[in-house]
Amino acid sequence: MSIAETLLPEFDHEMATTRRLLERVPEADAQWRPHPKSYALGDLAAHIARIPMWGRFVFEQPELDLGAPANAALARASFTTTAELVNRLDANVREARAALATAPDEAMRTKWALKNGGTTVFSLPRAAVFRAFIMSHMIHHRGQLSVYLRLRDVALPSIYGPTADERG
Repeated sequence: MSIAETLLPEFDHEMATTRRLLERVPEADAQWRPHPKSYALGDLAAHIARIPMWGRFVFEQPELDLGAPANAALARASFTTTAELVNRLDANVREARAALATAPDEAMRTKWALKNGGTTVFSLPRAAVFRAFIMSHMIHHRGQLSVYLRLRDVALPSIYGPTADERG
């Protein structure tokens, strides 16, 4: 079994779970934030929907410099509507999944670097970047979003088991 084949089931599971959560983002609360230093709810959701996009970059190029003017728009996305948010996630997941599914083991072992203005933020094998920078990063922010939604009294979907809102 290839490295990609071992990652795909987890990727599919996590992306489906993320989609269920993003479907519940209330448009009316998009500007709400739990603390002045926190993301606004809509901005956090937009960031989550964008994270899978990075999967394509991990496999298409050896590095990405977010400090380069050509890449400035990659770091953030704005919230518009919940439907657009879910559509953006779906498109990014399709692209990331296709890139992952076709990545040979040799490419998975090759180092990839994230840079900011020429300074290396990290450099790891692509398989590790995909697990940490895509999957774990999304799971981290998805946890934040679930707290935001709870604080807005939005019913939470099952994530790793039943929630107080959905049993079974």
